[in-house]
Amino acid sequence: MKIVTIVGAMPQFIKAASVSRAIRDHNDREKNPRITEVLVHTGQHYDHGMSQIFFDELDISEPDLNLVMGSGSHGWQTGQMLVRIEEVLLEEKPDYVLVYGDTNSTLAGALAAVKVNLPVAHVEAGLRSFNREMPEEHNRVIADHCSDLLFCPTQTAVDNLAREGIINGVHLVGDTMYDAALQFAARARKRSTILNDLELEPKAYLLTTIHRPYNTDITENLQNILSAFAEIGEVIVFPVHPRTQKKIVELEDRFQHDLTNIKMIEPVGYLDMLALEENARLILTDSGGMQKEAYFFGVPCITLRPETEWIETVESGWNVLGGSETESILAAYDQLRNSSPRSRVPRCMATAGRASKS
Repeated sequence: MKIVTIVGAMPQFIKAASVSRAIRDHNDREKNPRITEVLVHTGQHYDHGMSQIFFDELDISEPDLNLVMGSGSHGWQTGQMLVRIEEVLLEEKPDYVLVYGDTNSTLAGALAAVKVNLPVAHVEAGLRSFNREMPEEHNRVIADHCSDLLFCPTQTAVDNLAREGIINGVHLVGDTMYDAALQFAARARKRSTILNDLELEPKAYLLTTIHRPYNTDITENLQNILSAFAEIGEVIVFPVHPRTQKKIVELEDRFQHDLTNIKMIEPVGYLDMLALEENARLILTDSGGMQKEAYFFGVPCITLRPETEWIETVESGWNVLGGSETESILAAYDQLRNSSPRSRVPRCMATAGRASKS
């Protein structure tokens, strides 16, 4: 069996690491059928801090093909990927095209496969934020409706698909990022020096990431979030996404708050990020992946969005929706500071962990 795997953004590298390792383990155990994986990197994330470092740290083989797309508008980027991925699929003639998550690379990979009549497998199928203003929501919905195999991380995701009439080929498999957290957090504890490098003590700082267009492209939202951070006053470590860095610079002349409590740093690799997450006292993020990792590590989280596709984290009390308003973020901060979450990772999000033990 031949699989063409399409990746292009940091979260996909992490998810693919777990699945690619499972494929290697299968091939080591079984002589037949062997699985050949052709790894295609679209180049959606293309600088070292957002791409190559993850291949280095996660022991992922170098991509067989790098399409070097780079940045651009959503339409341009997706269209260019669609053309190039179709060429790859016609050349490779795989049995399945494997896509992950909800990025433009996901959408382009799924559409290219459908156009040349190849079956699609979607890892992290069935997630819904129900916010159609998010490009990711359109990407994940379209990818699901193109897919023949839908690998769901939670029962909620399975239920979402059923409500849309998708019941064939649906499998509840658990979360590949939980596999990665189990495997690579242990490695991070041994290898990462990030806390020493930044002179941080465990549980004596907060951690944030901001990268969604909803928060970076709407000036008022970014200003509100930074105002909340200033009022919180605690040390907040902030690995700054390039998109966000550009927007913060544009805000500097009109922003009046003292931001000296925010320790802005360059983007970090996955091992350093895991170390920062596991040792943070609280995480504030608009990243779906970080919401889950906070959950896995038992670190309270504030989601800097009005909704989340990971509702299990909210229902268990580990995650509070803070939105992008200063007062709502501060209210979420007070809520988590003054209360104890009710439970830890439920089995529905952890079933994929068995792959890490194989």
